[in-house]
Amino acid sequence: MSYKALRIYLNDHLAGATAGVELSRRIARAHRSSARASELRRLAEDIAQDRQSLLELMDALEIAPHRYRIYGGWVAEKAARLKPNGRVYRRSGLSTLVELEALRLGIQGKHHLWRALLPVAAESEQLETSRLEDLIDRATNQMATVDSLHHTAAGVLLPHRHD
Repeated sequence: MSYKALRIYLNDHLAGATAGVELSRRIARAHRSSARASELRRLAEDIAQDRQSLLELMDALEIAPHRYRIYGGWVAEKAARLKPNGRVYRRSGLSTLVELEALRLGIQGKHHLWRALLPVAAESEQLETSRLEDLIDRATNQMATVDSLHHTAAGVLLPHRHD
């Protein structure tokens, strides 16, 4: 991978990570009184830490974050809230399902990022393979958490039979 491609790739993921942090915090806030509130808060904290890890990795590789990409990720998450959900002023349960699906896609993308960087780490003194492997494991655990949350939400929101 060329340095230019690596710079673009990491900045694209930084935009996605910014949106992911915002989305995970939004989901945690929306469900702060649910039985799984602590799990959602922990997930949001982990996602924010992963974004920080990406920034640290970029710094180690001497790749400057592009602010316009960061702002773009932030704006994209806010714009996604405008989707129709069957209600005008409040969230619907469908919002939760769609948001969990979007979050899962973001975590899966992050998982692929960490895996794609393993060969870079093997050839670079700036990156630690063990740190990337830890991030891969954490992303795997995050996907399992989101899958479980989604399964629970779908079971509550979607009919099990045709009424």
